[in-house]
Amino acid sequence: MSIRGISVRTLSDAPTTLAELAGDRAVLIVNVASKCGLTPQYTGLVELHRAYADRGLTVVGVPCNQFMGQEPGSAEEIQEFCSTTYGVDFPLLAKTDVNGEDRHPLYASLTQAPDADGQAGDVQWNFEKFLVSREGEVLARFRPAVEPGDPALIAAIEKSL
Repeated sequence: MSIRGISVRTLSDAPTTLAELAGDRAVLIVNVASKCGLTPQYTGLVELHRAYADRGLTVVGVPCNQFMGQEPGSAEEIQEFCSTTYGVDFPLLAKTDVNGEDRHPLYASLTQAPDADGQAGDVQWNFEKFLVSREGEVLARFRPAVEPGDPALIAAIEKSL
């Protein structure tokens, strides 16, 4: 099964899949947190989503509280923070485990993809990014320190469209 068919839940707890959420588009999946030093990356993610939406990219945020409890809020609090503070207008999923025994099946698939150094495995921290093709193939993995405007990420997005 393609990654695009894996069942996920929206932030409002509605069942969906990446295919339903993004349609026939490339997807940048990012585990996000509201109380992290990297939280300002939301600004760049919103810019990416807006800049590439017409060309076929959807950014999807996946709140995760596994890294020092940096996403402690309820779904309503996360939505309020994201929309009020950063103007987030891309889809957000329900809070999700990205590592460990309760790792979501989406991340069980995503974490098999290697990063630029050839390393696969656990998500290192908040704001790790996975670029998924329209067909559901993981095209690239970018570790948390890679900013949304990084030339390597932009080049991968351009190539995917």
